[in-house]
Amino acid sequence: MKLKSVAILLLVFASVVSNANSLNSLRDEILQSIIKYDAKIGVAVMINDTDTMTVNNHEKYPMMSVFKFHQALAVCDYMQKNGIALDSVLNISKDELRENTYSPLRDRYPEGNFGISISELMKYTLQMSDNNACDILFNRILSVKDTDKYIRSLGIEDFSIEMDENDMHENLDNCYSNWTTPMAAVRLINLFLEGGAVSGEYYDFIKRTMTECTTGIGRLPYPLKNTAAVIGHKTGTGDKNSDGRYIGINDIGFIDLPNGDRYLITVFVKDSAEDYETTERIIAEISSMVYKNISNQ
Repeated sequence: MKLKSVAILLLVFASVVSNANSLNSLRDEILQSIIKYDAKIGVAVMINDTDTMTVNNHEKYPMMSVFKFHQALAVCDYMQKNGIALDSVLNISKDELRENTYSPLRDRYPEGNFGISISELMKYTLQMSDNNACDILFNRILSVKDTDKYIRSLGIEDFSIEMDENDMHENLDNCYSNWTTPMAAVRLINLFLEGGAVSGEYYDFIKRTMTECTTGIGRLPYPLKNTAAVIGHKTGTGDKNSDGRYIGINDIGFIDLPNGDRYLITVFVKDSAEDYETTERIIAEISSMVYKNISNQ
């Protein structure tokens, strides 16, 4: 082997060791920071499609509205395969706009009986976590069962989607049936970004919609607000369970740095006895640690 080749291999090895040491240090920092919180917290990070780090990845975390990202992939795959355009219009009846659930769509069209494109419905789910829009897509385009089946067809296994929003609204215990591990969520985001799920205008639509999201600014985006980093993300927010704990407050996303690096991050907070603001801050603190570690800020 030529000396030049040996030198290159040594440089690559040194880089791998350095990245591993950095991620181990990051993991230790996160573990130390979350000890003080009365909640179960799971984290996964992937840098540039290769280096990974997890914290408490063995737990099953209720996704809450994070599963609307899974749904968007499944719906767009179905539309792409069946030649259905994103601007195809569905006519929505008043009966489809349930009361007593979070729904900006219903608030905008309280009397129902209106037409709306499928892409607009998905904007309501991806950007505003609209529960009625979510169940309309399940009922009109692709069922809960087929959504779960599609995600599994991509090679993602450590998750489950069994309930729609109405199921979870009727019995809060059902929220725990829609779960994921942090790394399974990271792997799904990575697969999507690599073009392994949908392509063309469907890919562009989902990525753009997530990047334009303005909700959850106190979570993953918080430490990035005065930087040149670009984030696309999907939040999930649950009610309190019978023990008075928040079932799940989550955020998953991808961050593109100015130097061309990209990292994926998922943070799930389960059964939190902390108040809402503190639980959100847990996600922001972890996001800040990850950003500083990867960007060397």
